[in-house]
Amino acid sequence: MTKRLGRSTVAFGNPPCIRANACVAGKKEGEGPLGNSFDIVNNDTSFGEKSWEKAESRMQELVLAKALSKAALSPPDVDMIFAGDLLNQCIGSAFALKDAEIPYFGLYGACSTMAEGLILASAAVDGGFANRAAAMTSSHFCSAERQYRMPLEYGSQRTPTAQWTVTGAGCAIVTAEDLGGAYVTHACVGQIVDAGVKDAANMGAAMAPAAYRTITDILDQSGSAPEDFDLIVTGDLGFFGGELLREMFELDGVELLNHTDCGEMIFDRESQDVHAGGSGCGCSASVFCGEILNSMRAGRLARVLFAGTGALMSPVSTNQGSSIPCIAHAVIVSSTR
Repeated sequence: MTKRLGRSTVAFGNPPCIRANACVAGKKEGEGPLGNSFDIVNNDTSFGEKSWEKAESRMQELVLAKALSKAALSPPDVDMIFAGDLLNQCIGSAFALKDAEIPYFGLYGACSTMAEGLILASAAVDGGFANRAAAMTSSHFCSAERQYRMPLEYGSQRTPTAQWTVTGAGCAIVTAEDLGGAYVTHACVGQIVDAGVKDAANMGAAMAPAAYRTITDILDQSGSAPEDFDLIVTGDLGFFGGELLREMFELDGVELLNHTDCGEMIFDRESQDVHAGGSGCGCSASVFCGEILNSMRAGRLARVLFAGTGALMSPVSTNQGSSIPCIAHAVIVSSTR
């Protein structure tokens, strides 16, 4: 029996249950509006390590251990893990998991990695290829600055459209078991959208068209309307990209009154000097695996559309004057199966 609802959307036959979720954040994130939603907040942004890249791996180790603890599981109980990050060759994830002895898929979806991983983990469980699978990702402000922009010592200025890479990580463990709380019922695999934006300091403008495409697809192909959801949340368009996305839907006569963006949620824009808001794999991962899933478990949210967005560029492509191709992947998460 086909599970496809259209070109890019599927409905899971036995929606996987999110058995446990965990998130880790740095000092700045812990001082923001969502500080109480993080399982671990470390005021030492080096996480006790000698480099920012090792600190990012340490965050993934911590968040996986926390998720396993909350699920009352150990590493051998997880059949496979889908993980990635922003670093070259995904070394943040690879070094975090090199001793975990869990079958590993390395992913690169830029800031869409949490949604991408959740789709693949859910598909593996629903297809019977795994009884339990995990999705995990991270980002670190300092490691991202060094790779994509300038070393911190340079003290470069930021444009108003620039976003602040979140120091954070998130992990969700999905299972075939019916345990209540939150279920992944639908998924939409995005297509690459290149709107011709070349400004690497304006990720919101580059990614908003991809978010628009994927959200439109999953709504149309699943037979849903925006008002069917308590929350439509993207990540990480930030303030400018989020506003642009809502304007794009307004041109279609649709008001996304229940939309917000993880990059808008995680920081206080006025007091924390983050310009256009948060970004990075760890932004949507820590918000989704913290505030959003916690709100579902508490009964404050019943049905959520989560669309992770990512810019599929590198410093090489940007320096060569290429435009920025982007992607958005989406899942529908419900409190009932």
